[in-house]
Amino acid sequence: MRVAVVNWRDPWHPAAGGAETYAWEMARRLAALGSQVCFVTARAPGQRRREDVEGVRFVRMGGPLTVYPLVLAWLLLRRGRFDAVLDCQNGIPFFTPWVLPRRTRVLCVIHHVHDRQFGVHLPRWGAAIGRFLEGPVSRWTYRRYASVAVSPSTAAAMRERLGWTGPIHLVPNGVHEPVVAAGRSPAARLVCVGRLVAHKRVDLLLDAVAQLRQGRPELHVDIIGRGPEEARLRARLPEGVTLHGHLPEEAKQRLVAGAWLHVTASQGEGWGLSVLEAAALGVPTVAFDVDGLCDAVRHGETGWLLPEGSDFGKGVAAALDEMDGGQYDAYGERCRAWAARFRWDRSVARMFALLQGRAAAPGHEEPWP
Repeated sequence: MRVAVVNWRDPWHPAAGGAETYAWEMARRLAALGSQVCFVTARAPGQRRREDVEGVRFVRMGGPLTVYPLVLAWLLLRRGRFDAVLDCQNGIPFFTPWVLPRRTRVLCVIHHVHDRQFGVHLPRWGAAIGRFLEGPVSRWTYRRYASVAVSPSTAAAMRERLGWTGPIHLVPNGVHEPVVAAGRSPAARLVCVGRLVAHKRVDLLLDAVAQLRQGRPELHVDIIGRGPEEARLRARLPEGVTLHGHLPEEAKQRLVAGAWLHVTASQGEGWGLSVLEAAALGVPTVAFDVDGLCDAVRHGETGWLLPEGSDFGKGVAAALDEMDGGQYDAYGERCRAWAARFRWDRSVARMFALLQGRAAAPGHEEPWP
């Protein structure tokens, strides 16, 4: 097949996150299956306009906002070239059906519904425009097309909050086999992995550190990630916290593997890829019971889900006490078994079937119970 993967960033963009990992894993594995894949995306300073990586052709143009009209114009000039398009929505989709022939199969990939997050990142007028584009305009544009959600809560939010009417298929994130051995640190350690943006609410974790260290003076917190909030967060780091920024994969895994808990105070996710990566290393997660994270974390089995608005520090302290009470091995085994159910090859096989207009192949049903 000739496939265009349209995503606002690529995995090497300075602001890349889990959505970019998802798009890249789909692209490179579709190419490995024999498809001709073109990854169309924005261009960060210093990036090449065109290059080939692992059989995928990258075409880069525009910035955070200009990428949208530029990609539409690029596709319009090549409207008969592709059999299928993965139109990845990161708050706002690319509206590729506007410029493509009806025979081109379009799958709108949605990680999570952004309606509430627009108000966190944008002024009131900008948030209103974002919600209008994500809601009524997207609903009308993709009404005749199938869509892909990465988790059950995302699919439910599409129906309930966006009024989505077309078919929605679940194609989850996968996880790679860890390259380091699991094994927690003797002293209590927490790790938080993710982009440093406002809706991740890293401040809630920092606010809880003093409270947590009263009962465990040796406790240390490692924060891994980069983003627009990094400088502000560095300026207010309490004692016992290290903000590492971006780390190579092996170094990141080594820190995660040594942690007692992976923690996130995020307002909502599509899934929470860092949760799955921590689980693969046997590390459970403490998170709020919000979209995406309520799917990635199995409460009482692979971690703990706290009621939204509850005291984050108390929730983490209770989880630390449970881990210190002899539950580490049991949680680790359940975490690794849960993560093993999610593999990129399995997800790509399902996506490939959808791109061909088929239902998922036998054995590739959704892994959720």
